[in-house]
Amino acid sequence: MSALSDRLLERIRAEGPITFYEWMRAALYDPDYGYYSRSDLQRWGRQGDYRTSPERSALFGATFARYFATLHKVLGDPERFVICEVGGGEGHFAETVLHTLHDRFPEIFQNTDYVFDEISTDAQSRAKKRLASFSDRVQFKSIEDLNASLPKIIFSNELLDAFPVHRVTMRDGKLFEFYVQVDGEGNFQWFLGELSTERLRLDLVARMTEGQTAEVSPGMEDWLEQTYKSLGTGYVVTVDYGFESHDNFRVAGSRNGTLRAFQGHQLVSEILASPGEHDITTSIDWTRVFEVGTREGLEVVTFQRQDQFLLQAGLLEELETRVDETTRESDKLRLRTEAREMILPGGMAQSFQVLVQKKRR
Repeated sequence: MSALSDRLLERIRAEGPITFYEWMRAALYDPDYGYYSRSDLQRWGRQGDYRTSPERSALFGATFARYFATLHKVLGDPERFVICEVGGGEGHFAETVLHTLHDRFPEIFQNTDYVFDEISTDAQSRAKKRLASFSDRVQFKSIEDLNASLPKIIFSNELLDAFPVHRVTMRDGKLFEFYVQVDGEGNFQWFLGELSTERLRLDLVARMTEGQTAEVSPGMEDWLEQTYKSLGTGYVVTVDYGFESHDNFRVAGSRNGTLRAFQGHQLVSEILASPGEHDITTSIDWTRVFEVGTREGLEVVTFQRQDQFLLQAGLLEELETRVDETTRESDKLRLRTEAREMILPGGMAQSFQVLVQKKRR
């Protein structure tokens, strides 16, 4: 048993079953042993548990840098401009964006402050090393400390899916919540109990059907609300995977919810086993994101599949530029292969969506 398993076992034996929300929050974010807090794990890349788009290819970040330059112009070419990335991991995306702005849009680069908000101290320390050459441009601080008066872009990639969730199900016409308890042999197991908060009933009772299981993340919605309030003038650009509510509740595969865990790029069959050892994620409910944005005075600029967005934002133009700048044929081939993986049917990008929102005047 791991130290985090021992800690959770002691808590449950002392207090009784805890909500899966509490269990997942500890498994991912416990300051000592949570998955995202540990310095002894290789989370990203081929040797880790998953690979995000910025790690797969610099074309991803470079294309978004082009798009950010377009938004800078729409905002009236401000003399001071902030790009805030939340949940940037080891800084792959930030590194590419800053290099691209420096090389392709030097005037914008000179006017830009890059704020890096990363909750994991381990990831943040790695990002500081990666971004050391841009130390005069990058600030490591919380989104809560942003200057509301400055025009800005708030960007996140695969952030919303990492918020802890409550897990609920409809049985005999009544909503129940999944808790985690401990059996006689010291193993974690599911336990159905009453809802821990009436907020879950308001979110789900009208949409769920008999026998269905679903996840809801009030914490994600609270974070979005605060983020939208702090935006001021500018845009929120969100990249993630999920469904709109009407799809999420009618797709056959979502009858059992979208909760899943990964380790070594493989699905983990026992999610409750070994907390802190693997990544846990869910598909987000985009409809809830839209609703929070509308309440806070944001409007949708675009909502597209990631591959479609990248093509419109200049992926092929960036590919052509980089191929022209490259002398080695092996590097040219690698770039073309990476581009194809981002836009070919059935590729990773088709499973992701890009949402761009702006504050109404």
